[in-house]
Amino acid sequence: MNKILIIIPHYNKLILLKECLYHLEQQSYENFDVLIVDNGSTDGSAEYIYDICNFNKNYHYILLNENTGFAYAVNRGFEYSINEGYDYSILLNNDAYVEKDFVKELAFSIKHDYNTFAVSSMMINYHNKDLVDSFGDFYTILGWGFQGHIGEKVESIRKNEYCFSACGGASIYSNSILSKIGFLDENFFAYLEDIDLSYRAKLYGYNIRNCFTAKCYHLGSATSGSKYNEFKVRTSARNSIFLVYKNMPYLQILLNIFPLFVGILTKQIFFATKGFGLDYFFGIYDGFKNLTSIKKNNFEKINIFSFIYIEIELILNTIRYILNLIYRHS
Repeated sequence: MNKILIIIPHYNKLILLKECLYHLEQQSYENFDVLIVDNGSTDGSAEYIYDICNFNKNYHYILLNENTGFAYAVNRGFEYSINEGYDYSILLNNDAYVEKDFVKELAFSIKHDYNTFAVSSMMINYHNKDLVDSFGDFYTILGWGFQGHIGEKVESIRKNEYCFSACGGASIYSNSILSKIGFLDENFFAYLEDIDLSYRAKLYGYNIRNCFTAKCYHLGSATSGSKYNEFKVRTSARNSIFLVYKNMPYLQILLNIFPLFVGILTKQIFFATKGFGLDYFFGIYDGFKNLTSIKKNNFEKINIFSFIYIEIELILNTIRYILNLIYRHS
């Protein structure tokens, strides 16, 4: 039985953490530990985490002095997991409540394919448990990421599939591959860092899959506070520029310059209608302004067919996004 570490990055919202841990205690899989990485919470979370970890030998903690962001907190978790000899790491949001076979199903799914980097669970809408919140993430030629099968009926999904990215909210990762390709890019701070990591893995030829039998119920934006806010819109816009710059060679960026421009323009109009037009604009500006701080991937070590395969996948994912949009509004 493989040894697994569940990493929970946490910032305030103690009530969510307690509920999250309660569901983990019901797991059918036994050989796992829990690591809570607290990002400088000010609501009494640190004291609770300290107490519960001292009470339970399978619980561990890292207490950070300030909110360092999702990426930094998760990376400290990845480091701990690899240094302590765990085979796999599961990232779990504090607002995701897992079913009893969640860990077992993810572990079974990833260990049967040495070339699989990550497996994403089925995240179900907590407020409407008939609907999918996310079943793996996808990335388009427009520079947009989107949640797979969002809004579809849970009962309609009865098979696993390959996806572009594992959602950092509830997925399992291979520690051996993490050691080779690196962790989350801490320049992202939060948002799109999981897509960036999966993109890098795909460039190196690894697979990303999902698992419909590993289920959890996701509150959604419970920590950040809302679906759209100034920080989230601006940071996501900035990171969308980082994501393209890091993972596409200049020739591929040039090839996709028109659809990428259309993607930026469309989102600019969309967020303007939501009252976040300036936040999105300055996020894009921040992205271009800070490109010198971003290190591009070493493309010399990557097979040219990986770029071709991903380019085709980006086009197909764009069609998938449009069809999903039509389905949700029909």
